[in-house]
Amino acid sequence: MRNSWQGIFVSGVLVAMLSPFSRAQEKAAVPNAGLPVHYKNESNIPYRTGVTLDDYSRERCTLDIYYPVEAKDFPTVVWFHGGGLKNGAKAIPPALKNKGLAIVAVNYRLSPRAKAPAYIEDAAAAVAWTLKNIDRYGGSRRKVIVAGHSAGGYLTSMVGLDKRWLAAHDVDANEIAGLVPYSGQAITHYTIRAERGIPEKQAVIDDLAPVFHVRKDAPPLLIISGDRNNELLGRYEETAYFWRMLKEVGHSKSEILELQGFNHGQMVEPGHLLLLRFIEKTVK
Repeated sequence: MRNSWQGIFVSGVLVAMLSPFSRAQEKAAVPNAGLPVHYKNESNIPYRTGVTLDDYSRERCTLDIYYPVEAKDFPTVVWFHGGGLKNGAKAIPPALKNKGLAIVAVNYRLSPRAKAPAYIEDAAAAVAWTLKNIDRYGGSRRKVIVAGHSAGGYLTSMVGLDKRWLAAHDVDANEIAGLVPYSGQAITHYTIRAERGIPEKQAVIDDLAPVFHVRKDAPPLLIISGDRNNELLGRYEETAYFWRMLKEVGHSKSEILELQGFNHGQMVEPGHLLLLRFIEKTVK
């Protein structure tokens, strides 16, 4: 069943009626939240090593990690920024700080200096790095959630559903505890289509489309969209079709939420609240 969420922004602040938590509940949404925990941030960690990289790859293939120092066995969110695969930079979402979890914010190569599937390869390398290294920071490899907005949502779905990208790092995509794409494309991304000379409004579903790779045994998914009347061209309908096809192949742990009244950019902040709820429900 499709769920709708309603709320308003007042002077840039999300009214509490939107949140599924009270303010106190929000702080306790995930393990370790609300405890007197010190957080540390480490920046610009290379996640692609052992291969010959050009200067641009060395510049872009880095990540930041924000984590609770005293806590153990905590969840981790790998966060991919948006920007149409052409713009953007890694950042730790403030709404996810001080919640008892780690956040891994990832840079990846961008078009036109890179071409598909470079972005997906980078995203997979960053997820593999997290799965292989998070225990060194005190986190649990079993509790890694992958999420991102727009282009980051597209990368989230591609890495989690098309198993070949993580297999290149000897990682099974089903090790991911959950996938949370925010307004991510479900068909082949418009930037990839543009690289091939395909018009923006000519829809393509091929092996670089998340919906092409729906499978029954995929990790749990929370698919979030802005209001269908305020989103980018057909974005809600793409995500709805994505969700429907997951159901058709027998995937039993997928949900779609439409944030009514919020456009493509505005839906990110309320999306973070839903991500926290998903972590609480999914990661024990």
